[in-house]
Amino acid sequence: MTKLLVIEFDEFKNFTRQVIQEEFKSALSPKADPTSKSDERLLSRAQMARELDVSLVTLHQWQKDGLPYRRLHRRIYFVKSEVLDYMYTNQKSKKKG
Repeated sequence: MTKLLVIEFDEFKNFTRQVIQEEFKSALSPKADPTSKSDERLLSRAQMARELDVSLVTLHQWQKDGLPYRRLHRRIYFVKSEVLDYMYTNQKSKKKG
């Protein structure tokens, strides 16, 4: 059963204006990323190793240490932004001599 809601035209106009302004603010905010994570393509192990300029052995060790990856069937893939976010947030402070 469908319910019908009747509102004044000015009320509808103000509501619509507010929604549009909020959408523009969120779309133009500095946090907005033109390539959202859901749109990023998946990189194979070899592609990810090339992007990071490391060997496959190193990449495998990083996976064991918590590097985010996705398993699709029996293959492993990476999302570059997830990997870079992980590496940035999990930097270990280097100990000097």
